[in-house]
Amino acid sequence: MKPRNLSMLLAAGIVLTAAGCGSDNGAAKPADTKPGSAAADAPVTITVGCQPPKSNPFERKAWDEDVAAFQKLHPNITIESKDAFPCINPDTFQAKLAGGTMEDVFYVYFTDIQKIVAAGQAADISPYVGSVTKLGDLRPDVMSVFKKGDKTYGLPRTNYSTGLVYNRKLFTQAGLDPDSPPKTWAEVQEAAKKIAGLGPGYVGFGEYSAGNTGGWHFTASLYGRGGEMVGPDGKTAAFNSPEGKAVLENLKKMRWTDNSMGAKQLLQWEDLMRMMGGGKLGMMIGAPDVVQSVNNDFKGKFDDYGVTALPEAKASLSGGDGYMFNPKATPEQIKAGLLWLEYHELTPDQGQFNYERNKGQGRPVGLPTPDLYGDSAPGRQIIETRKKFATVPVEHFAPYAEASTTIQNKIEPPKAQELYAILDVAMSAVLTRQDADIDQLLADAEAKANKVLAKSS
Repeated sequence: MKPRNLSMLLAAGIVLTAAGCGSDNGAAKPADTKPGSAAADAPVTITVGCQPPKSNPFERKAWDEDVAAFQKLHPNITIESKDAFPCINPDTFQAKLAGGTMEDVFYVYFTDIQKIVAAGQAADISPYVGSVTKLGDLRPDVMSVFKKGDKTYGLPRTNYSTGLVYNRKLFTQAGLDPDSPPKTWAEVQEAAKKIAGLGPGYVGFGEYSAGNTGGWHFTASLYGRGGEMVGPDGKTAAFNSPEGKAVLENLKKMRWTDNSMGAKQLLQWEDLMRMMGGGKLGMMIGAPDVVQSVNNDFKGKFDDYGVTALPEAKASLSGGDGYMFNPKATPEQIKAGLLWLEYHELTPDQGQFNYERNKGQGRPVGLPTPDLYGDSAPGRQIIETRKKFATVPVEHFAPYAEASTTIQNKIEPPKAQELYAILDVAMSAVLTRQDADIDQLLADAEAKANKVLAKSS
């Protein structure tokens, strides 16, 4: 998991589904019994964003195969794929939205959806979305991201929530049970002390405090404790609270009393990933894709890591991506786009959930994400197929997967990056100054955050 300005690099190359076609008055009617199969209609062409780039040959090949198979099912539909890496370029994204030049089916982050809806830059697909055969099985907290009142504006592709990533190998070396990871912050503190005690260079628990990553992880910890970043009106900060204070007090204790966080601070995303891959870091906040990045990019091994729920979690910072529709799209294009999304993104055993193909391509299979369906029939089917073709130790992620079905997911706050930058100051102060005044740090951050939120209201 990475903050928005970093998670773009993970975005290109996962997949979803959709079914159905509309009646003459625009109301949706059921699709044929097989997801993605429909009666022939007039020819329609749709442009679809976020085709994996050529630099990602396996996912590109899988996408192109799926397009060909889908068009064989629907000879009347032509898909024009648009590739980009990253899928969203912040330098052009808003300009394309404002100019109406987005693809007919365009890629979005969860954090942008409500702004796009408020600006009238996406089509209301409510008259057609009922044709998606498994719509009622999708997690309500995931689908709510695409809703405004009783209207629907898109469909999800991926989602994640934060947990605790830990080094199972170091747990064993420190005399800890890797199959029984910490469930409370007190247990995290004790485990961190034992890991740091392994010798020079070992860090029990690592945390970010620069480049907006500190504020991002502050938010994750705050949500886990039941706190809020922003008040219900969206205009005032809410993190100067007992929960916010507890986040900083916990870090201050581990840093200065326990000496379990190491002397090097002001860390950003790559720093902790490198430490985890190098076998020197015991624990960090993260989602399962952290393990994938450590394995792929930082010389770690899947076998050495596990992910469990965030300690004492009442909620989890979550994110993800999906697709919305250009407001200029015709009803026929929206229906065709929904058919494609169901086929490619939402149907077990095909598209992004074609785990047999993924395994054959040498791609990792077994990570418990995305979790679009929760404990529903399609969700259970996806889990079983994922286990069947797993190439990574599924049991290492079991505590995370089990907890994710009951923990509330909460997306990033409004003006997230600005708030994260403000809270970097509090995080870095606590981790670099033993005399840091937590009450004053939170009060200062609250005042600055209120100014930012007032401007956006």
